[in-house]
Amino acid sequence: MQDSSKPKTTPQSAGTAVRIPKAPAPAPGSVPVTVRLNKRMADLGLCSRREGDDWIARGWVRVNGVPAVMGQPVALDARIEVAREAEQQQRQQVTILINKPVGYVSGQAEDGHEPAVVLVQPQNRWSECNSRMRWGHEQLRGLAPAGRLDIDSIGLLVLTQDGRVARQLIGEDSDMEKEYLVRVSYGAETVNVQAVFPRAQLALLRDGLSLDGEALKPAQVDWQNPEQLRFVLKQGKKRQIRRMCEQVGLFVTGLKRVRIGRVNLGHLPIGQWRYLAPHEHF
Repeated sequence: MQDSSKPKTTPQSAGTAVRIPKAPAPAPGSVPVTVRLNKRMADLGLCSRREGDDWIARGWVRVNGVPAVMGQPVALDARIEVAREAEQQQRQQVTILINKPVGYVSGQAEDGHEPAVVLVQPQNRWSECNSRMRWGHEQLRGLAPAGRLDIDSIGLLVLTQDGRVARQLIGEDSDMEKEYLVRVSYGAETVNVQAVFPRAQLALLRDGLSLDGEALKPAQVDWQNPEQLRFVLKQGKKRQIRRMCEQVGLFVTGLKRVRIGRVNLGHLPIGQWRYLAPHEHF
C-alpha cells in the first residue's frame, strides 16, 4: 500500500531504500506543516505507527540522511529512508483469512471460548490455498484479528501480523466495506419474512438508526432471498447487525460475513484458513 502520490523509490547504499514523498510546496511565508514521524510513515503506507516506532528504535530509519529519533516531527517533504532489514522483516509478515465457525471468539480467549487463531495450524490449511508461503510457528507471533466477528457468527475473519493491513481495515479513518448475509425471523414468521416485514422498517435499517447514542452510518440493506438480508456496512460496532435488527423487530437466526473490501470468503470451508495472496488487496 503506497500513498496516492506514489513516492519515488531510489536505490542508495546496499543497506537502505529511499522513498521521497511528494508534497505540495508551502506557500511563501507560511509555517511548514510537520507531523510525527511514525504517523507520516503510516500515512505513506510504509508501516503502522507501532511498527514505525520499532524501526526507529532499531535504527532502521533516517530522515534527510540523519538517523531518526523517537517522536520527532518531520515536514511533509522530508526524505524518509528505511533500511533493507525493515523491508525484509515486513515481507515475512503474513495475513491469514479464516472462515470462523460458531463458538470461537475473534480475539483473546474469554468465558471458556477459544480464539479463532487456535485453528491456524497446518492441518487446517485449505487444500486449495495456492500460496507459496510455508507454514511456520513464527507466523503466530503478533497474529491478531483486524476486526471482530461475534462468537455466534461465522465467516470471513482476517488475522494479520501486518500493521498496514490492520490500519486499512480497522484504523480510525477506515472506510472499508464489509458484507454479511443475515438470516432473520419476524415475530413468529420464519418463512417468507420479506412478505410481512414493513418496508418502512427496511428503510430504517438503511439509514436512521442509532447505537450507543450515536447515529449509524448509512448501510446497504436488501433482501437476498425471502428469509435472508444482505448487509453492507462501513463500520463495526459490537454486535451491530443483531442490535440493528432488534430495533426493527427482527431476530437474527444466522449471520455470515462473506466479504471485506475486495476480498471474498469464496469457497473457503468453515474452520479452515488460507494466506492472503500477493495479488489480493482489500
